[in-house]
Amino acid sequence: MACMKLGSKSEMFYLYGQSWLCSTGLPSDIIIEIGDTSFHLHKFPLISRSRELESLMREVPCEPDKSVLELPGLPGGAKAFLHVVKFCYGVKMELNASNVVGLRCAAEYLQMSENYGEGNLIMQTEKFLNHVFGYWTDTLIALKTCEEVLPMAEELHIASRSINSLVQKVADQSLVNLPVSSGPSVAQSPEDAEVWNGISLTPKASGEDWWFDDVSSLSLPLYKRFIRGASARNIKPKRIAGSLVYYAKKHIPLLGSQTNSQSGNSSSLKSSLSTPSEADQRNLIQEIVELLPNEKDIAPTKFLLGCLRTAMALYASSSCCSSLEKRIGSQLDEAYLEDLLIPNIGFSMETIHDIDCVQRMLDHFMIVEHDLIDTTSNDIEEEERRIVGSSQPLSPMAKVANLIDSYLAEVAPDVNVKLPKFQSLAAVIPDHVRTLDDGLYRAIDIYLKNHHWLTDSEKEQICRLMNCQKLSLEASTHAAQNERLPLRVVVQVLFFEQLKLRTSVAGWFFASDNVENSQNMNANLSLMRNDGSIPHNPVVAFDNMKERVAELEKEYLSMKHDLEKMMKSKGGWNMFLRKLGWKLVPKPSNANVSKPCRKSKISPATTAQMEEKAMQVK
Repeated sequence: MACMKLGSKSEMFYLYGQSWLCSTGLPSDIIIEIGDTSFHLHKFPLISRSRELESLMREVPCEPDKSVLELPGLPGGAKAFLHVVKFCYGVKMELNASNVVGLRCAAEYLQMSENYGEGNLIMQTEKFLNHVFGYWTDTLIALKTCEEVLPMAEELHIASRSINSLVQKVADQSLVNLPVSSGPSVAQSPEDAEVWNGISLTPKASGEDWWFDDVSSLSLPLYKRFIRGASARNIKPKRIAGSLVYYAKKHIPLLGSQTNSQSGNSSSLKSSLSTPSEADQRNLIQEIVELLPNEKDIAPTKFLLGCLRTAMALYASSSCCSSLEKRIGSQLDEAYLEDLLIPNIGFSMETIHDIDCVQRMLDHFMIVEHDLIDTTSNDIEEEERRIVGSSQPLSPMAKVANLIDSYLAEVAPDVNVKLPKFQSLAAVIPDHVRTLDDGLYRAIDIYLKNHHWLTDSEKEQICRLMNCQKLSLEASTHAAQNERLPLRVVVQVLFFEQLKLRTSVAGWFFASDNVENSQNMNANLSLMRNDGSIPHNPVVAFDNMKERVAELEKEYLSMKHDLEKMMKSKGGWNMFLRKLGWKLVPKPSNANVSKPCRKSKISPATTAQMEEKAMQVK
């Protein structure tokens, strides 16, 4: 730590009870009282250095024994005045970063200018302050001591100069200097330890976050001024946000418990800090949110969700919670399900989780992604399929769709979740975003299981949220045997699976014809060659196609058998089809119409008719 020694005389003051006495041998003629401490001194050394003391002593009535003078408003109190007295008597004293601010303010209060002696205390402390501002740690210590001598430190611009010095060093790391050692002759004190009042005396200026822990030891008013100064110096918003996150985790217990424990001195310091009151924590989190830069992705989504949980638990202002919701909504694709499960602590507390909060964040995300939603649904669907089929990551919209489907599955067991609220949240995601509706089907199934009192109409209403054509084979198999689903939905699932099967079979046969034609063409080309080369033989590929077709036919027959068993309880196929509004079409009597062949191709017209019937089922 930087220091300066003043005076040449040896120590001549000693403490007796609450009184400081002078050992010069001369009787004292003035008693100065500051709080509970009294100083038995001599007038001449004091009035020769201080205009204020000279003026006050003239007004003090002469007592037969000793005159008594009170200084209740002296900055720094008795501790600072002891150093002032030593300076006036020429006794050895040491200026350092922890006492220079108090001495500078006391000297100003006592008007110890150059008019009352060359090299007076104002000049000496001001000179040393400029020296302190050259070192990061010493400047930080001096800034913290400013709180003890307010508002004098503000009037002398010591706090603002300290903050400017710190900001400059953060902006330009080359300006950071290590503190100057006091030397072996100086007795060890708390200031000389490795850590002083939460500030490391040997900072390692490496990386962009080297200053986070040091500035986190500042009080909130000083820290706010530092952050605003850093913003004015155009320091990267990412670094400012990183410091705010560190400060919040350190001083808000509910946030700090969600982070990994720190090691070393930081851990012991954190455990030694007293737990702030709920009012202080509420004020702190509101200030942190207000100080966060406005850029997107400036703070981790996990941290923002933790802040939102804490703000709700502390009943922070609605503007604070709304700001957090918008920030989270703009980067909702980076959220995790466990962080999104915010407990409902409102006055109504109808549901276990705060679904309305998630709804607002999702709505804001959709506003931010408005341009993506406005594009053609078919183009987006093809793009999503291309992405899913490749190693590229999902788009933000697709990530949010999966996240919301998982969230719906988590809140679905809550019997207090009303159908409109469930529908409202699920319907925000456009249909074209989901490449598969398996996640949404799972959420709907859980909801139906835990809300068994729903009417058939309400069950059909919630099932309209999912697209039966987007269910995987596994999900379709489960849905076909799901007794909780309405009968109409089960038929739709089976129908679309049959349609997919027939389309696949038609595709395979179309491919087999191409193989046969290609084989004949290769055979003809081989006859024309005379170079002895062996033509390509596609027999193996064709055999694989035939095996796959056989497997698909077995799957179709199995599904058809399941459907027949299901319909037996409804009075047979004719009654079932009449309920759905279908009519059996009699065989045409025209002999020219060819009979359907098991291996014939399905025409596009036939496929279109089947899709039209499926839409009627809906």
